[in-house]
Amino acid sequence: MAITVDIDLGYEFAVKAPIKDVFDLLSDVPKSASHFPKVEQLSDLGDGVYRWEMQKVGTAQVNIQTVYASKYVSDRKKGTIVWTPVKGEGNALVSGHWKLKDNKGSTGIEFKVAGTVDVPLPGLMKMVVVPVVQGEFEKLVDKYIANLVKKFGGEVE
Repeated sequence: MAITVDIDLGYEFAVKAPIKDVFDLLSDVPKSASHFPKVEQLSDLGDGVYRWEMQKVGTAQVNIQTVYASKYVSDRKKGTIVWTPVKGEGNALVSGHWKLKDNKGSTGIEFKVAGTVDVPLPGLMKMVVVPVVQGEFEKLVDKYIANLVKKFGGEVE
């Protein structure tokens, strides 16, 4: 039996870097992923598809490793990077987007990520597992955003 955990996060912020620099980094999946914490392995499956294998989290008795693949499509003119889940790869389905806006001297960024993670644990543990997995995912994304903000010269106040 597996527990399905829903993930849905969104962020809006602005950084001091020019839109070209921001787009170049975020649209390069391996470069962008290098700022994401606890990535064990990122595999290029071709045709814009990448498989993410995260480090295991939890205790020795109960641990979870999230593995998923997404297809990435970048559009420089629109300032978007969009990813959609690839079924049959791992235990999660993840989609999301970056939307960039040139603010003349800074770049406005919208980040959304949503998905489901299947955790191979008994249903009785759902009350404990769901908030733990959601909290861990949110911490990782918060750190990712903080790492990117630092890379882009800081957040615009």
